[in-house]
Amino acid sequence: MRVENSFIPVHGVGETTERSLWTAGITHWDAFTPDAVGPKTADRIEDYLATARPRLDDGDARFFAETMPSRCHWRLYENFREETLFFDIETTGLSKQQHVVTTVSVHRDGNTRTYVRGQDLTRAALEAEFSDAKLVGTFNGKQFDVPFLEHAFDLDIDLPHLDLRFLGDRVGFSGGLKRVERDLGIERDRPDISGRDAVRLWHEYDRDGDADALATLIAYNQDDARNLVALADELTGRIHDRVFPETD
Repeated sequence: MRVENSFIPVHGVGETTERSLWTAGITHWDAFTPDAVGPKTADRIEDYLATARPRLDDGDARFFAETMPSRCHWRLYENFREETLFFDIETTGLSKQQHVVTTVSVHRDGNTRTYVRGQDLTRAALEAEFSDAKLVGTFNGKQFDVPFLEHAFDLDIDLPHLDLRFLGDRVGFSGGLKRVERDLGIERDRPDISGRDAVRLWHEYDRDGDADALATLIAYNQDDARNLVALADELTGRIHDRVFPETD
């Protein structure tokens, strides 16, 4: 689904009205006609579309995130796929006050990059990555990755956020990232490595200078970030099939 299929950002248009429009064949902004709804609602829809069309042309993802209910933010993904920054972090523990970020892998438009503590993992590098993004994609990033990075690097990651953990919950896939990947048939190069192993690998590198341990940690972290793309495609597709009517 794309934002052009959405009428729910309009004041007074809830899920029931939006679904009625879709059922009547009005599944896109261009298909809307004022006689499809009452006059007040029609005026509101036309006012919204007059504002939304140039905002979409400008690539203003924030506008749609602010006008749509948060549970509908997945609808932004198809429009802003190429500008979505998928990312995953590794840390030495779960407390942002007591532990540190060791690696951050980012994946956008087919390219993956990893930043390493003590090398190139800096506030400036992360700011540059996020400044070029229209949307961020994570797994449980709202509760872990984002607050951890904001605390560690004094960042403000204020971007529309596609958290795939909660999308998975909506379509019956719960648990951690690896479990959801397995349930959906998404493979990775090293399925035997866990988050606990990631902590051990970092200490082996940091304490002993083990370059192989760092290489394994980076590969694991990059798998986490890259696999979010397949996960986003699968989960948004499943939600689309649940909520959007079939069209010819």
